Amino acid sequence: MEAFLISISTVAIAEMGDRTQLLALVLAARYRKPWPIIAGILCATLANHAVAGLIGAQAGKLLTPARLDAVVGISMIGMALWTLRPDKLEDEPQNSARANAFMATLIAFFLAEIGDKTQIATMALAAAYRNLGAVVAGTTAGMLLANVPVVLLGHAFADRLPLRAIHIAASLLFLALGAVFIVRAMGYP
Repeated sequence: MEAFLISISTVAIAEMGDRTQLLALVLAARYRKPWPIIAGILCATLANHAVAGLIGAQAGKLLTPARLDAVVGISMIGMALWTLRPDKLEDEPQNSARANAFMATLIAFFLAEIGDKTQIATMALAAAYRNLGAVVAGTTAGMLLANVPVVLLGHAFADRLPLRAIHIAASLLFLALGAVFIVRAMGYP
């Protein structure tokens, strides 16, 4: 249960103001079909985070518990710093006008998540926790918690978010998690 709760809260907070959240806003404004967009986000995130989780879990098996905790702790502190730099959406998704909302979202979200901080967090969490299913379910649920309101409420919701405060809170969460893992790493003989 701890793996799920840490994963959902970490990604939900870190996703605020992230480029994929901005992408959700663009897709919602462009297609005005929330349910296919939400389904696309779900499928893309499940696929992307499952792959990231598998990579993280395999990496976690190669390290001693102390080294694993140290690596996860350092990566979480790196995520804390990365979170303070707000993302910008470079371009609108490059899909043809004929593409449907689900496919456009599926492709755009899967590609946007590659190398994104939530994908890296998923790898780190999967390395740290032995329950891969709980990590992937938590990170996917966190992604949905952050993006579904944006898809459903669009610009009215996004314009009212205190993004700077959310970025600071997310950074502090990553910093605290990093500190916990580093302290755990120092506790090994």
